[in-house]
Amino acid sequence: MVGESKPELAKNIKLLGHSGLDGHGDCVQIMVHEGYAYMGHLSSGGLTIADVRDPRAPKVVGFLPSFTNTWTIHLQAYENVLLVAEAYDFYKNPLFTGYEQYYTRSVQEALSSSGVSSLGENGVDYFGGMRLYDISEPAAPREIGAFKVDGLGIHRIFYAGGDYAYVSALLEGYTDYIFMIVDISDPTRPREAGRWWLPGMWHADGEVPTWSAGDKFALHHAIVANGMAFGAWRDGGLTVLDVKNPAEPALLSHFNAHPPFGGGTHTALPLTDRVPVAKPYVVVADEAVADNCADQLKYTWIFDIREPSNPVPVSTLPTPDERDYCKEAGRFGPHNLHENRPGSFQSSDIVFATYQNAGVRAFDISNPHQPYEIAAFVPSPDLRGDRGEVHSVDVFVDREGILYVTDFYGGLAILEFAGSSR
Repeated sequence: MVGESKPELAKNIKLLGHSGLDGHGDCVQIMVHEGYAYMGHLSSGGLTIADVRDPRAPKVVGFLPSFTNTWTIHLQAYENVLLVAEAYDFYKNPLFTGYEQYYTRSVQEALSSSGVSSLGENGVDYFGGMRLYDISEPAAPREIGAFKVDGLGIHRIFYAGGDYAYVSALLEGYTDYIFMIVDISDPTRPREAGRWWLPGMWHADGEVPTWSAGDKFALHHAIVANGMAFGAWRDGGLTVLDVKNPAEPALLSHFNAHPPFGGGTHTALPLTDRVPVAKPYVVVADEAVADNCADQLKYTWIFDIREPSNPVPVSTLPTPDERDYCKEAGRFGPHNLHENRPGSFQSSDIVFATYQNAGVRAFDISNPHQPYEIAAFVPSPDLRGDRGEVHSVDVFVDREGILYVTDFYGGLAILEFAGSSR
């Protein structure tokens, strides 16, 4: 039920519908396919399926519980396949419950410093890997395959058709999540095709970390276009990999502005082949991971990649400033971007981004050197869940300009984009 109070901010965006998802309001990534939304959760232990064919009245139609002690926070849907990333639920372990515990060190460092050799057995104490579902009947996913890794699991996936899925995987012997390519040409028997990591991450082979104490080098995920994978490595910055040979991913470039900037690189969205007229740019969001800007004010960058071996930052998206969001409850700054997926809203001129306690924003980047904000939405207090704070985390935009925005605490909001206006 849509609340009666007015949103804190609504510029060229209006609220159509809202759902607390039957008590599973702790949302992370969302995919919309054939009028149904699939949402991963932070603490509910599973994923929700909602019928959103009427955006004013979203209706939960199913919930798939996850394996014990397992995160299912990220997923991908394309054609009739749903891929769900599964990993050990770190937030259930006191070693990883806070900002300092999870975001300022590698998983391996956390275990070593605490004298912990193992977090359990994959397939018994948790499930780490990826599950594949047939969603030809969208309201009733049917599991058709599973890919179990040797380690703690998969954090996030990119898949937009073809034989390969591109994942961030935390494997035995590595300090944290690395890049892996998974062959799913036979979805009932997925298998590894190749892997790549930043130097210093393979500690089992004697590699020594190249980063400073207090940093976390870990792949959040990579988005693939034109045979290149654009990877976001948290405090490790941006990489561009040649993945035309899946068995041998090759580094083209590595750019890291941390320090002096705050790190936390989360999403690298290439604009190289999303519309008929390609634009050689990548939009890179650095995630804010601490309350009240304690980890610095973070930015969303635009990189010129005409020469993939030398990506050059040319601007940043405007930081929301109609109020002092650093003093508001929770985190302020970029989180995720609408990823221009096939079948969704695709544009090289408009970028949609979530800014956590500053809601969701849209930017005109037709001139990538002078981007400007064209739309914004910050929900009213009655749509914020039990914690009473905004934490807009992910946004999916369909072809008609309908936004599906998830919140860590407030469930699903469905919004309508009214277009550009200065």
